[in-house]
Amino acid sequence: MNYENLEVWKLSFKLAVKVHECFKACKDFGLKDQIYRCSVSVPSNIAEGEERETTKESVRFLYIAKGSCGELITQLMLAKEFKYLTPQEADSLIAKAKQISRMLAGLIKYRSGSVREDKNRY
Repeated sequence: MNYENLEVWKLSFKLAVKVHECFKACKDFGLKDQIYRCSVSVPSNIAEGEERETTKESVRFLYIAKGSCGELITQLMLAKEFKYLTPQEADSLIAKAKQISRMLAGLIKYRSGSVREDKNRY
């Protein structure tokens, strides 16, 4: 499948670009580097998985992308608390990342028949 046709890839690509725009002036280089890495990891892992030969391999990379999406959400929440983003900017980016995470879960479920989710509450 051509990953560029996947809506989840398109949205995650746009989100990575937006995240980079929002953090260009940020002087917290540790957080900036981490948020850049996880934002880029989402569309990159979707693409890498789609280039693999088997469904099992593809699903593995979708799980990695979903994990990076969770990391991105956490980094954006921290950026909001640290006042690096306005509440509106942060909430918009977080909402987009959560939408992408849900889309990834749906694609994983479609491809593999299930999504590994813990039933336990933490």
